[in-house]
Amino acid sequence: MPVPWFFLSLALGRNPVVLSLERVVGPQDTARCSPGLSCHLWDGDVLCLPGSLVSAPGPVLVPTGLQTELVLRCYKDTNCDLCVRVDIHLAVHGYWEEPEDEEEFGIAEDPAIEEPRNASLQAHVVLSFQAYPTARCVLLEVQVPAALVQPGQSVGSVVFECFEAALGAEVRIWSYTQPRYQKELNLTQQLPALPVLNVSAHGNDVHLVVDIPEDQRFGLSLYWNQVPGPAKPWWHRNLTGPQTITLNHTDLVPCLCIQVWRLEPDSVRTSICPFREDPRAHRNLWRAAQLQLLPPRAWRLDAPCSLPAEATLCWQAPDGGPCQPLVPPLPRENVTVNKALEFPLLKGHPNICVQVSTWEKQELQECLWADSLGPLKDDMLLVETRGPQDNRSLCALEPSGCTPLLSRASTRAARLGGPLLQDVQSGQCLQLWDGDLGALWACPMEKYIHRRWALVWMACLLLAAVLFLLLLLKKNHVKAAARSRAALLLYSADDAGFERLVGALASALFQLPLRVAVDLWSRRELSAQGPLAWFHAQRRQTLQEGGVVVLLFSPGAVALCREWLQDATSAPGAHGPHDAFAASLSCLLPDFLQGRAPGRYVGAYFDRLLSPDAVPALFRSVPVFSLPSQLPEFLGTLQGPAAPHPWRLAERAEQVSRALQPALDSCFRAPGTGRGMGPEAEDRT
Repeated sequence: MPVPWFFLSLALGRNPVVLSLERVVGPQDTARCSPGLSCHLWDGDVLCLPGSLVSAPGPVLVPTGLQTELVLRCYKDTNCDLCVRVDIHLAVHGYWEEPEDEEEFGIAEDPAIEEPRNASLQAHVVLSFQAYPTARCVLLEVQVPAALVQPGQSVGSVVFECFEAALGAEVRIWSYTQPRYQKELNLTQQLPALPVLNVSAHGNDVHLVVDIPEDQRFGLSLYWNQVPGPAKPWWHRNLTGPQTITLNHTDLVPCLCIQVWRLEPDSVRTSICPFREDPRAHRNLWRAAQLQLLPPRAWRLDAPCSLPAEATLCWQAPDGGPCQPLVPPLPRENVTVNKALEFPLLKGHPNICVQVSTWEKQELQECLWADSLGPLKDDMLLVETRGPQDNRSLCALEPSGCTPLLSRASTRAARLGGPLLQDVQSGQCLQLWDGDLGALWACPMEKYIHRRWALVWMACLLLAAVLFLLLLLKKNHVKAAARSRAALLLYSADDAGFERLVGALASALFQLPLRVAVDLWSRRELSAQGPLAWFHAQRRQTLQEGGVVVLLFSPGAVALCREWLQDATSAPGAHGPHDAFAASLSCLLPDFLQGRAPGRYVGAYFDRLLSPDAVPALFRSVPVFSLPSQLPEFLGTLQGPAAPHPWRLAERAEQVSRALQPALDSCFRAPGTGRGMGPEAEDRT
């Protein structure tokens, strides 16, 4: 949902003014009253019949003043109409009359008379509104508690919002009570006849909605109000009728101003700058600001608006630490944007940078000579301080501060104090600045690199070699894992419970890892190719990659094998469209009959679901394992030469056993075994 930003009305003419308009959302009229009062707005409009004046029976509530305020009533985010909010001030009018006989004879007051004097006051206030061609009357019911009833005193106000009106309309407002105890109040107001400019944020966009009458033409300009300096135009259009201009939020800066004027000779122009306090505009300004080097030794801060900031020079060491300000001897100074500023230096250096900061934080830093003089250098900056009687002292600028040369500190500058002093005296250091208070010297440090750095480099190379070997080992391990053995699972879909058990086994084997192929995961290919073609393709790929075909025997699978062995000249009866096991028997049996099965096939069956002698003798020429009791041996056979150590194999077998247990329990709870196992067996086709 877009968030409203602010809303502005520009009234242009001989006396231009700028009005801030509040936004009211929704088409319903409302009423609210000041604290202590209660008020209610009657539904619908009422007849505007003031009636004749009547005498007040005692203290009554009457309107004493009218105030209006222009607001925007919005039905959608950008669909707003001008609306008049009315504030009615109320006061208590009249007194309770004292009976003459009580004053003359001192008769006690009647409690029945005293009771209404302590009661609350209630009034029906009528508010009449006329603005051609609209006329409305609304009724407000207001009640004042007894504690606030003081004759002649104001009790508060009630606010009605609101009456819609057109730009440039003359509105007339009356207010009175029913019955009417005094002359009605009236107010006449001329609404602005010129455009209403709504500025609102909508996601990443800013909408300028200009409400202009269709028959009038206006000029609209967006410009940067730069101080000092003339305004810099950015966008200008001549408009006729209502318009919506969309800006990206990144275009906002604090000095972006809006100017509107009539397209007629000698028209007055009205300008507003609504983004001065907007946080996003200030962030955009710093993002747009850029530091530029101007040859030979000048720099400039380019920005659309003026910046309340200071600039200073600093020394940036190549180790990535903070840039150390050169103060003293070089003082801070206020920044003037878009104006060339001279460096108080004799020569440039890549390590000298410019910092621009506000009183809160540093905003910009640029090492302006980095492009022309190359990257940062490992130079030592020496600060020379000059005192009275030509006394001079040198210190080296380090992260811990300015270390005096020839001191006993345990820093690099202190250890090299003597040689650095000789370099300055012999002219091997570059003088960057020379003034009355001192000087700056940049001394190269390449020749002072100790031999111990060679050992550091050798250690780094040795570490890199070790890391390279570890990377190779890890890469080989990843390749070995990527070349994990393939396994094709064949089974007879006896019922849904057995299929869930096969699915659990396939998922557990996939985590070992093994590259598992099973028809449960290839239903779409089975439907497209047919069970026999799918089995041929999977068997050929598995065996070519050195994998193994796993025959999962169940009562249904045993029955299919016996049926095939009894009549090898014809296929078994019809089976389901996804029954790859029945389709595969024509290819499996020749491998077993001709002795090609060992090393390529493995058999398995589940405990308590099938007895060991139920497996046909023909298939016992390959290892047949009972699951989960023989899981370690089964997993070792599947993984082949890449099988892990026995203790690791036992851990994996335990993991597979835990994964199978829920499916096994579900399978054994079903009534019966074999192809009749489970309640879904009767529906198998």
